Amino acid sequence: MVIGTQFEGNKSPEYYRHLKQLGVDHICSNPPGKASTWTPDSLSAHREKMESYGLALSMIPLAHIGIAANDEFPSIMLGTPERDAEIDRVCQVIGAAAAAGIPALKYYLSYLGIVSTERVEGRGGSSNRAFVYEDAEQEPLTQAGRVDADMMWERITYFLERVIPVAEQNKIRMACHPHDPPVPQPAGLRGIDRVMGTVDGLKRFLDISPSLYHGLNFCQGTVCEMLENPAEEIFDIIRYFGTRDKIFNVHFRNIRGGFCDFVETFPDEGDVDFLEAIKVYKEVGYQYMLMPDHVPKIDGPEPQLVAFAYTIGYQRALLQAVGM
Repeated sequence: MVIGTQFEGNKSPEYYRHLKQLGVDHICSNPPGKASTWTPDSLSAHREKMESYGLALSMIPLAHIGIAANDEFPSIMLGTPERDAEIDRVCQVIGAAAAAGIPALKYYLSYLGIVSTERVEGRGGSSNRAFVYEDAEQEPLTQAGRVDADMMWERITYFLERVIPVAEQNKIRMACHPHDPPVPQPAGLRGIDRVMGTVDGLKRFLDISPSLYHGLNFCQGTVCEMLENPAEEIFDIIRYFGTRDKIFNVHFRNIRGGFCDFVETFPDEGDVDFLEAIKVYKEVGYQYMLMPDHVPKIDGPEPQLVAFAYTIGYQRALLQAVGM
């Protein structure tokens, strides 16, 4: 288990030095350009840039595979004939990552992306993401119209049956993010039944392919959002997926609340005991990155950088506490 981090877009040399000064040695970062334009050469150049700062490029974000305006591969979730060409391009990116020496990709199969309701005030006046299902907008429907569980699983299965064999051939771990936030089934949100918003849904997702390269970007915060009592339930869920070697990356995020009504927090003020969580990841032999995810917005000239720094330091202390 190692400390990692993630960011969107290009950063300054000072940013990378900042990460090294905090003790970060691994990173998930976006190569330049859209995923559909990546080549072995461009990915190799990005890996070498990260390595020049002493950072191992342990993962890259493939894409939000959805239907938002900026999503590159909308036909995959729309199920239109163009999806075969888009899936072929995803497979080419997997091959390019392998040729460039990048071992893992994370991705998200969704119609809605990440949904929030009105932010709430947190510790010291921070601004914290929240979701209250009763306050969420149910209209308008998306371009896809109503999407029931059967349709959602068809789109997911069609994608995985073509992509995971290519990932296995290239020895690239494919880490999928759960649906955030989870919502009641089958009512869903804006007509979408979010099937990867339950623990059983994640199990079914993994059962589609037995490959060692098919797993989860295990967002601990999102999984906690699925639960009525995250403080007690989350540890056995980590054990279930961890002992099966299906956790390829961890978004280490805490919340207060639970299913359909939660607020994101800093790691030390949520409902889940993060020291106990670290002990469980160690118990199951988790070996990849542990990284900050959504953090409360705080004051200052570079609020996200400072908030991430706090979270990284907290994670390092937890690892030292368990002898790692």
